[in-house]
Amino acid sequence: MISLGCAKNLVDAEIMLGSLLKSGAEITNDPAAADAVIVNTCSFIDAAQEESVDAILDSAAVREANHRGQALIVSGCLSQRFREELPKLLPEVDAFMGIDQVAQVGELVREAMERRKAKVQNPTQAKVQSPKSIVAQAIAELDKAKPAGHDHDESVRGKDTFGKTKTVLTPPSQHSALNSQPVFDVTTRPIYIPDYETPRFRLTPRHFAYVKIAEGCNHPCSFCIIPRMRGSHRSRTQADVVAEAKGLIKDGVKELNLISQDSTYYGLDLRANHSRAISSPEKFRAAASSLPADATTLCSLLRELNALKGDFWIRLLYTHPAHWTDELIRTIAECPKVARYVDMPLQHIHDDMLARMRRETSGQYIRDLIAHIRAGVPGIALRTTFIVGFPGETAAAFATLLDFISETKFERLGIFAYSQEEGTIAGKMASQLTDKVKQRRREQAMAAQHEVARAISEGFVGRTLKVLIEGGASAKDLKAAKVASWEHGLIRGTDEDLAQLKGRYLIARGEADAPDIDGRVYVRGQLPVGNFAKVKIIGHTDYDLIAEPI
Repeated sequence: MISLGCAKNLVDAEIMLGSLLKSGAEITNDPAAADAVIVNTCSFIDAAQEESVDAILDSAAVREANHRGQALIVSGCLSQRFREELPKLLPEVDAFMGIDQVAQVGELVREAMERRKAKVQNPTQAKVQSPKSIVAQAIAELDKAKPAGHDHDESVRGKDTFGKTKTVLTPPSQHSALNSQPVFDVTTRPIYIPDYETPRFRLTPRHFAYVKIAEGCNHPCSFCIIPRMRGSHRSRTQADVVAEAKGLIKDGVKELNLISQDSTYYGLDLRANHSRAISSPEKFRAAASSLPADATTLCSLLRELNALKGDFWIRLLYTHPAHWTDELIRTIAECPKVARYVDMPLQHIHDDMLARMRRETSGQYIRDLIAHIRAGVPGIALRTTFIVGFPGETAAAFATLLDFISETKFERLGIFAYSQEEGTIAGKMASQLTDKVKQRRREQAMAAQHEVARAISEGFVGRTLKVLIEGGASAKDLKAAKVASWEHGLIRGTDEDLAQLKGRYLIARGEADAPDIDGRVYVRGQLPVGNFAKVKIIGHTDYDLIAEPI
């Protein structure tokens, strides 16, 4: 299994592996020896698509050199986004599967292996290798002929195609003319959401896990393709999430990372007569305030998780600024197991840009919300991301963003240079900026945050922190220390202060540091891995802290 992209995609990979194990398959770390390779793809931005295509074609090349009978399966967002076109572009792939099929992966892998066996017996069909440049260019052009917008405008709800799959599952035969066609199982619009009974093979370290509380998204952001790929927002039941959390805690998990496309919308779709048209702050607050006292919301979920026995953190990821309420702020403040950390992508602060991005919030609303959160939860760390170089972003609008970064002093921040995505409203907007301008603005924004980050790190020196010990760090690890993520943007460049990290260290994280995307605490000394510890901060780099055990 090669899994690319975000933590939400990683959970899908874990479900696929769990389902495969249950069906009798064995997982191997040697791709050359495997009978089947699954590439779980990302299609969030152009660079992610390129990485996915690279992984697919590299896997096909490894197969050709080592194991020509190996089945190659493509799953995830790339399959979902280009479900009609990929089978023609990638004939070396034996099966394509979408979001809804992760729990049925065992059957699809068996079909793909049979199909591959038939292909190998017919050498003219087995020897297929697509030029990487041609595939990448073709994918980049695919959506240009499609109307821009979201599936809110092209919804298949109420139509015969809703929730149904387009499937080619014909028995392979050496003499069949269909041998050249891959197994294809991708729903038009995903409706799947995992539950506690779904098999899962965790790929994270034992001490932390991702808990997917919902899937899909209802927001109309003009730059984003996710609602098309992942479908409408759909929440798991609270009892089901809590059951999973109990099992993870019993298994030694010390950190539950709650994830979805919009965690603050959790539970709102479970109410009676649910309408998706409540994305704006005003409509959301009205809907939330009209809920019965026993309704499922993010607040009710956090409170029940907080009441579970054990010493663990609950980390809240992927919140939307339009869906914050005073009750959520009070809930975080009153729940000691909820980490003093919030991930809230804001994307911009200038009103014109927020309107063009269709973010449903104004600059003043965002400023007021941040003030309320910080006042209601003292010491909370705010992580956000911004998009620079968006179509129509003037020098004045960008200057407003730079000032906001310097004034607000986010504890954690990432910057994306806008990626023009075909099939989105923003992708067809006029006033597209050049790559040179976008990259220059990204560098300027990160330079502004660099000053903020150093000051924040310096402010931790002398303080005592509770940290979660991740593992040992070799000299090589320290030299190569770097954090990058598709979802959150690159948050660091070359850090000259890393030179001071010499010798043996442990890598740890504090409440302000989510796995893989934020900073680290480097601890001198020996402490049990996978457990909490108290440390004293004795130094810092640009984005990381240096500590010793207490």
